[in-house]
Amino acid sequence: MKLTTIASALALVAAGALVSGAAEARDRIQVVGSSTVFPFTTAVAERFGQKFGKAPIVESTGTGGGMKLFCAGVGANTPDASNASRRITQSEFDTCKKNGATPIEVKVGFDGIVLANSKKSREIDITLEQLYLALAAEIPGADGKLVKNPNEKWSDVAPNLPNQKIEVLGPPPTSGTRDAFNEMAMEGGCKSVQKRLGIKIDNKRCMQIRADGAYIEAGENDNIIVQKLDSNPNAFGIFGYSFLEENQDKIQGAKVNGIEDSVDNIASGKYPLSRSLYVYIKKEHLGVIPGLQDFINEYVSEAAFGEDGYLEKKGLVPLPKADREAVAKAARAATGMAGL
Repeated sequence: MKLTTIASALALVAAGALVSGAAEARDRIQVVGSSTVFPFTTAVAERFGQKFGKAPIVESTGTGGGMKLFCAGVGANTPDASNASRRITQSEFDTCKKNGATPIEVKVGFDGIVLANSKKSREIDITLEQLYLALAAEIPGADGKLVKNPNEKWSDVAPNLPNQKIEVLGPPPTSGTRDAFNEMAMEGGCKSVQKRLGIKIDNKRCMQIRADGAYIEAGENDNIIVQKLDSNPNAFGIFGYSFLEENQDKIQGAKVNGIEDSVDNIASGKYPLSRSLYVYIKKEHLGVIPGLQDFINEYVSEAAFGEDGYLEKKGLVPLPKADREAVAKAARAATGMAGL
C-alpha cells in the first residue's frame, strides 16, 4: 500500500473514531450561542431532562461566538447545537461545510429587540432615525458630510426625548442581537436620514456604533443589563423582548416609530425591530450523541413552541401554525441545509 493511501486510510479511521467516540466522550447534549434564545433552549433542556434524564448543557456565548464553535468541526469537542438570534451567515455556513458539519435549521419563533428603561423613568417614543442619530459613531453635519456624533443628551437628538445624557447598555459585536439591531435600527435609521437629506452614506458607516461612552457593551448576559437599568433610571438597555416580558415589574419598553413592542405587533412584523430566532443542530451528531433527535422533537412540539406552549409563556412569539408545521416536519426528518 502506498504511503499516501495509508495516510488517507488512517485519516478516515481517525475521523470515524472522532464521531463514533463522541458518544463515549460525553453523554449530554451541548448547546452554545445566543443569549436571546438561551432562556428558551434552557426551558426545553429542562423539560427534556425531566423526560429523558441528563438535561443538555446550554451556554450563552453570543450568536457569533456560538456559530464559530458550532462550525469548527464534528466530534465530542464541538457543540451539538447553536442558538442564533439571526440566520446563519454565508461565511458561517461555508465554514461549517468546509469542516464537515451540516446544520439542521430550526426557526423556533419570533422576538423583538427592545429599547428599555426603568419604570422609575418616563416611557419614550423614539424613531429609528432618532436611534441612529443618538448611537451612530458619525452622523451628517450641516453640510451633509459625516462628522463625529456631537449629541450628548437625548434632547440634542429631538426635543421630545429626555433631557439627560445618552447612556445605552447593549450587546457586544459577537451578539446576534447586535447584528440585528445594526441592520434594523442603525441601517434603517440611516436610510431615513439619507432620504430626508438627499445624501448617500456607506452602509458600514451607518452601522458603526459610537465608542465614546454613550454606548456601553454589557456582555452576553441580558439579565445583567436588566439589573443595571433597575439601579440606574437614566440608562437604557437593548435586548430581546423576552427579557422585557419577564421583568415588566422593573422595566418598560419604548415605542419605536409609534409602535408598541407587543406580541401581536412582533408576530405581524408591524413592530420595526421584529426578528426570527433559530436553533441549528449538527446533523452528523444525530445517532451519536444520545437523545439529540429527542431534543429536537421536544423543541418543535406544540407543547413547547406552539401557541400557549411553555416557550410562549417565557416570551417567545410563536410562528403561524402552517409555518410551525413545516418547521417541525423538516426538523423531525433531520433535513440538513444544502445552502442559504
